[in-house]
Amino acid sequence: MDGVTEYRLAPAVVLRVAGAALVGVAVLVVLLSVVTGLAGWPFWPVALVALVGLGVIAGGVWWATRRTYVVRLDALGYDVRLVRGAGAKRARWVDVAEVATAEVHRSPALVVSLRDGRTTTIPVALLAGDRDEFANRLRTLLQQARRA
Repeated sequence: MDGVTEYRLAPAVVLRVAGAALVGVAVLVVLLSVVTGLAGWPFWPVALVALVGLGVIAGGVWWATRRTYVVRLDALGYDVRLVRGAGAKRARWVDVAEVATAEVHRSPALVVSLRDGRTTTIPVALLAGDRDEFANRLRTLLQQARRA
């Protein structure tokens, strides 16, 4: 269990955000189509906006599922990204007082309490993969750091 472990965004979260972005692009295309039609302008700007919008959404989905992570765990500590209101975004294992499960906004989460009083809240519903495996990996790394 050595090395770096990264936990990416859950596919359901990515699809929800991509769906909202797709609706936004569709609304923009419809509005631009109406304006273009009323003004008698050529249609190519509408097609360009639609294609660019779809390209940006596809690129965003690729980035969210393949290139970025929500939580990164290694032998020294953890790093949390893309979680609004997570609290302390990174810490070393030696600074962790305890890890507990909690329910935050009706969603299961792990709360990492630091020795200085700060906390990190990680909603496990955001994570791709097995939630129990994530919690076990986090606790294992914490125990290993305490033994060292």
